[in-house]
Amino acid sequence: MDSGTHLVMGIALGGLALVDPVVAHNSPTTVAVITGMIVGSQAPDIDTILKLRGNATYIRHHRGITHSIPAVILWPILITGFLSIIFSNANVLHLWLWTFFAVFLHVFVDIFNAYGTQALRPFSKQWIALGWINTFDPIIFSLHVIALMFWAFGANPVSTMFTLYGIIFIYYIIRYLLQKSVKNAVRNTIPDAELIILSPTSHFFQYRVAANSTTHHYVGRAYGRSITIYDKFLIEPLPDTPEFKAVMKDPNFISFVSFSPLYRWEVADIEDDLLEVRLIDLRYRSNNRYPFVAIAHLTQDYEIVNSFTGWIFSEDKLQKKLVV
Repeated sequence: MDSGTHLVMGIALGGLALVDPVVAHNSPTTVAVITGMIVGSQAPDIDTILKLRGNATYIRHHRGITHSIPAVILWPILITGFLSIIFSNANVLHLWLWTFFAVFLHVFVDIFNAYGTQALRPFSKQWIALGWINTFDPIIFSLHVIALMFWAFGANPVSTMFTLYGIIFIYYIIRYLLQKSVKNAVRNTIPDAELIILSPTSHFFQYRVAANSTTHHYVGRAYGRSITIYDKFLIEPLPDTPEFKAVMKDPNFISFVSFSPLYRWEVADIEDDLLEVRLIDLRYRSNNRYPFVAIAHLTQDYEIVNSFTGWIFSEDKLQKKLVV
């Protein structure tokens, strides 16, 4: 989920924690737990700071180790230790339990969007991305805001938040059934599809569709069970050529391939006797463009002059990133 949703979720979980008598009837514990829920709901996304080290590092590691099993155990300990110093009269056990719940829930809900997490590390580095929910789901965010407004105007926080999460649980089931229906529609449209990736959008019934058959990549959109295919590309394995041997050692390309399960490639001669190699992720087609790419310029001797990976929504901006 996005940071805004994690924030309102942390506050809402603070209201839910008041179901615990130890939290509800001890003021220092109440304040400490609500603070811990808010901090715990944000903590795993501290790896956003990796953007300062460049897109390659960020893409390869975001939602990786900070969302892993050891991190889910470590974050509550660190947060509880810090808050117990500030709120010395707070009940440490209950502070840790509720903070742990907030951290766990952050990681758990992140597996339901298309970006996913490496939540099973260190046992597996596989990305878990169920694709039920958009990274920012306006319905989930709005439901939290409405519940928090009810709480602010005097409603019982426990019953309010139980109602909120009961509705959201039903909403997740609906999203699962909708995704399953759309996936069946894609299979009817592409009978020999071997891989289907659906990315939910902020519109309830709309999904981005990327699929592989035995011979082709397919890219399209779904509106409910209505499937529109925009592009069809022949599947071509990466060539065993000097330019690809060179770029596949580049950090930007390593990060791209580690993250993208479905992409195609292009090679072109450009000005100044440079060769351009480009990998194009097919999952994020938007406004007739594929914004998530890895690109490198090489000399005739296959030395990389510059490279880039990330989301770029115009060719001009992309080329500015690659200015020598």
